[in-house]
Formats: sequence, C-alpha cells, structure tokens
Amino acid sequence: MPRFLIERNFAERLEVSKEDAQTVTRINNEEGVKWLFSFLSPDKRKTYCLYEAPNADAIRAAARKANLPADVVIEVEEIRPEMFA
Repeated sequence: MPRFLIERNFAERLEVSKEDAQTVTRINNEEGVKWLFSFLSPDKRKTYCLYEAPNADAIRAAARKANLPADVVIEVEEIRPEMFA
C-alpha cells in the first residue's frame, strides 16, 4: 500500500482526546486509509503524519470528513541507513 506524508497546519494549538483519535480512525477506516503515526511541532500548531492509503484523494476525503487540514499530501518511499550498509 502506498505511503503518504501529510502536513497539517492548525490555527490554534492542537489538543487531541482519545475520542478525537477514535473518530479519526473510524473515518479513516471508512475511506480505506490508515494513520501510522504523527510528529507534533513544539508549538502544537503543525503535524506531519504518515499514512497508508490507496491514493492521495482518499486521504483528502478522510481529512474533509474529519474536519482536519491536509495542506500538503505527498507520496513517499521509505529508505533507511541500513539499506546502504
């Protein structure tokens, strides 16, 4: 399954509850996307999220349904230092 990096910019500090995360997961499941993990900026106004999805449109659809920004969505491939050892 392709992987995508999503940059999200929030107007205010992001606060996420367990219920919020469960809602996002439910919506993602409906769209066929899987949230793998995210990085949160120190000011809590930006996230970088790694997702698996069939395509970028599925990620954008899930973001719209969850009322989340998806400012940048790019397909990425994984590389690791040990791959070159």
